[in-house]
Formats: sequence, structure tokens, C-alpha cells
Amino acid sequence: MSGALAGRRVLITRPREQAQALERLVREAGGEPVCVPAIEIRELADFAPFHALADRLASFDLAIFVSRNAVRRALDLLGGRAWPARLKVATVGQGSRAELEKRGFANVIAPAAQSDSEALLALPALAAVRGRRIVIFRGEGGRELLGQELAARGASVEHAACYRRIVPEGAQMRSAWAGGMEAVTVSSVEGLANLLAMLGEGAVRQLSGIPLFVPHPRVAGEAQRRGLRQAIVAGPGDAEMVAALVAHFGAAR
Repeated sequence: MSGALAGRRVLITRPREQAQALERLVREAGGEPVCVPAIEIRELADFAPFHALADRLASFDLAIFVSRNAVRRALDLLGGRAWPARLKVATVGQGSRAELEKRGFANVIAPAAQSDSEALLALPALAAVRGRRIVIFRGEGGRELLGQELAARGASVEHAACYRRIVPEGAQMRSAWAGGMEAVTVSSVEGLANLLAMLGEGAVRQLSGIPLFVPHPRVAGEAQRRGLRQAIVAGPGDAEMVAALVAHFGAAR
């Protein structure tokens, strides 16, 4: 794979905390990674609701983390609190599962392939949740599907916001874009919307003709809905993203 992306500038729009591995793999493949986050992770403005819920952590049956950021931020906020022995842990993908395992958790419930709420909800472990108390660690706002579906299945669901997401100023994105891009990677529907907002007027026209690599069909569908026809579903992992980049540009030669 070495040199397969030679001369290719690849825009990486992940939050800064999540971009390093993909940046390294793009560089190892010979590409020039250009890291400009389309989502910025910030601390909560008010920590009181999180800590109030943390005081009741032992009352829950299952804790779900929706992302690596949720794992890192929630566990950091919990500090030295002991994790309740009976409280099972689940997450939406292998990246956040690895983060939980690094923090000492075992028997993490997570989908083996697709990394999203739908894949987690399809697991047998989340099929029969009537009467169970579930806490979902996430950023402020975000998708409601997971909580809504678990509630529909009879669970009692609470959300624990542990960080904020904001749209960064667009100046850095526009400056980076002026240097030219051969490919763009976007990790979520929210990241795509922010990218378009940061590029400003004419963003769809600027992105047209440039391959957009995404981790999931849902993101590709949103890209197409917004008029971006070159959305390529790579898969959820960093290695899968780079493999898709290499395959695309290798075929173009």
C-alpha cells in the first residue's frame, strides 16, 4: 500500500481527538493528510446534571456509550468513582469497544461489523430490555433513535450528556480547501452538514467531482440527498477508509 496515495491531498474532517490514526495511515500510504475538524468537541457548560446522574449509576442495568468521545469524556468525568459491578456496558462499534477495553472493561456488548445504533439494536443482548434501566452516554443532542427504540421495547432510558459538539469557524477549512483536494473523508451526517456550512456558499459545487469517503450508507444517502453524487462507503474503521482510498485511486490510474 506504500505510495498508493502519492500526491493525493486528503481532507480529514474528524474531531481532532479521533483523527490521528487515520492521518498516520494516509501518510503511510503516501498521501498528504489535511486535518481540519468539521466537529469540535468541547466541555459541558454545566456539569451538574451529569454528576447528579453519576450518583445514581448503580441503579442502572446497562450503560451504552455512543462513541469514543463518549467513552473518554464520561469516564474522565466519573474520575475515581468505582464502576458498579452489575452494570453491563455496550457501545456502537469496535473503536469505542477498544477504548472501553483499554480502560479496563470486559465483556463489552458491541456489533462486530457495522458501527451504528441500528447494528447495536439488532444484537440479541438488546432485544429483551423490558423493565431494564439504561443510561446512554453521549454528546448534547445527537440522534434519538437508540433511546427511542429501547424505550419502545419497554426499557427505562436516560441520557447522560458528557460533552458538547460545535461547528468550528470556517476560515481554516476554506484556507485548506484553497490548496486543492483530491479526496474528502467525513465520519457522520453531522460532520457533513458542518463541512458544507464551513465551506459556505457554493459548497456543493466545490465538492462536486471530488470523491467523498464515508463510513456508513446513511452518511452516503445524506450526501446524495444534498447533491453530492460521489459518496463512497468505505466502512467504519480507519484501515477500511484508507483501503477504499487506495482502491479508488489505484483504479483511476
